Amino acid sequence: MTRVTFLHPDLGIGGAERLVVDAALALKKQGYEVNFVTTHHDPEHCFSETKDGTIPVTVVGNWLPRHILGRFFALFAYIRMIYAASYIIFCEHRPEIVFCDLVSACIPILRWRIPHVIFYCHHPDQLLSQPEGICKQLYRVPLNYLEEITTGMAHKIFVNSIYTQTVFKDTFKRLHIEPEVLYPSINTDFFDKTRIMSLERVLDKKLSPDSIVLLSINRYERKKNLGLAVESLAELKKYLTEEEYKKVYLIIAGGYDKRVEENVEHYLELIGLADELHVTDKIIFLRSPSDIDKVSILHHSKIILYTPPNEHFGIVPLEAMYMGKPVIAHNSGGPKESVISEVTGFLVDLCGDAFASKIAYLIKNPTYMQEFGNAGKDRFMETFSFAAFSAQLNKTVENLISNKKLK
Repeated sequence: MTRVTFLHPDLGIGGAERLVVDAALALKKQGYEVNFVTTHHDPEHCFSETKDGTIPVTVVGNWLPRHILGRFFALFAYIRMIYAASYIIFCEHRPEIVFCDLVSACIPILRWRIPHVIFYCHHPDQLLSQPEGICKQLYRVPLNYLEEITTGMAHKIFVNSIYTQTVFKDTFKRLHIEPEVLYPSINTDFFDKTRIMSLERVLDKKLSPDSIVLLSINRYERKKNLGLAVESLAELKKYLTEEEYKKVYLIIAGGYDKRVEENVEHYLELIGLADELHVTDKIIFLRSPSDIDKVSILHHSKIILYTPPNEHFGIVPLEAMYMGKPVIAHNSGGPKESVISEVTGFLVDLCGDAFASKIAYLIKNPTYMQEFGNAGKDRFMETFSFAAFSAQLNKTVENLISNKKLK
């Protein structure tokens, strides 16, 4: 049985983590022996498949620092992943294939003893770094060069969207490589088998049966622009009657790690913004909801708000479409490939008023809400199904094993 190891820096809760977990599940169903090696895994902050024994997880290098005085996060991420890669190449059950993502610095180490290395590029890391002055720029120069060179050393490179494929080629100009687009999917079996919990039980709060629930799912990070969902709720008041607006509630749910300073700060910022805009009583914040809770709130919600600008792809719109929910997202990045405006939802400008006007349109026209939801489900099954994702990934692995590298 071919052994495939997934190497991921921090196996928490997020779109990147969901992607690699689903990739592991897909290959496991095809008969491969799969496992994870990671530098951090918190059983209280992870997907269920990585803690219930479905996929074995080995943690190495968690003792290494993540930063020094809040600096050098990227450098230490590289060091931790190189350490983890070193563990893999010397472990007793060395894999034939390693699937790694996010940090490419580990690839040269893996190439020493691993026959096939797959790298999944969610987005070039150097573009996620915030420029903070000349010292930061000088610090990033060797890291950016290393990222580009080591990315090119993988036997196979995937990207998550046509948008990211374009960004990849514009960023890594030394590489004459055409990465293959492998759209993420979701583990639909889990969605189908999950027992839906009542909203009252998930939220620990009772809402009236005729409530209209808006839902935003994203990590508590500033780049996810969660404040836009709060602003949209405040702007919505001018588009609805008082009676209609009374029924509307917003759930903001997402990954929250108390180790991450930004998560803690941004959560408090959002509470402050809700208070400033006088919508505190209409917002429920959920931090790191369980997978069952997430599926349940998706089931009970009416409209999904997806607020990040220039998102690399975005798994939440897929989850929403599979659950038959219309999606309102910013007209940029990956959502332009997943959401068809005025068919499965709306792609709008990046402002609260633009989101609010489309929310109001759907509330006042519930038949469109249903039609958009049905169209979204159809689009998911045609383009983003787990079966299609599994087949494409399995084909790549089979070609690597038979030394027929795909171009």
